[in-house]
Amino acid sequence: MGFLGWIVLGLVAGAIAKAIKPGEQGGGWLATLLLGVVGAVVGGWLGSLIFNVEITEFWSIQTWLLAIGGSLIVLVVWGFLTRKKS
Repeated sequence: MGFLGWIVLGLVAGAIAKAIKPGEQGGGWLATLLLGVVGAVVGGWLGSLIFNVEITEFWSIQTWLLAIGGSLIVLVVWGFLTRKKS
């Protein structure tokens, strides 16, 4: 998968992750893109480590599930790191 494929995958996966876990994440499309790309990398790494599955093809369901799952993980970790202490 090429660079443009990673960008599109990241943007869509980040948007889906934000839709699944709504909240006070903030950020616009650039933050969503970064969230998705980092999430796709994390999801691909965890997928290859745990399930022996890699992100190789853009139109593979495994690729999308790993990217969205990784984006959710990154979103939850980001929420823990940036939450306000009362």
